[in-house]
Amino acid sequence: MADDSTTTIRATFATRAAAELAIEHLVQQHGISRPDIFVQSATDDNTAGSRPSGGDASHEGGVRDDAALGGEIEVSADIAQSQIAVVQRSLGEAGAIRVTGR
Repeated sequence: MADDSTTTIRATFATRAAAELAIEHLVQQHGISRPDIFVQSATDDNTAGSRPSGGDASHEGGVRDDAALGGEIEVSADIAQSQIAVVQRSLGEAGAIRVTGR
């Protein structure tokens, strides 16, 4: 008999781009519903990540300073117990710094 219970998995990312890629993997590759995925700052501060990427770089080649780069971004999702290993691997491939389960 399969274990259909759910658990919450959390991953932290240094860039918003990596977090967004991870979300797309969760939805498209693993069939996780968007309402079951949550994104927030991993700290008490508002942040767009801890490193610049993509839109964080200005056209002049410097780093924009209009978005706070003060901490990591946390993506969490409610998933079936049977998906833990494959989702952990997918989050790591998307650039997760840490992945934990509850």
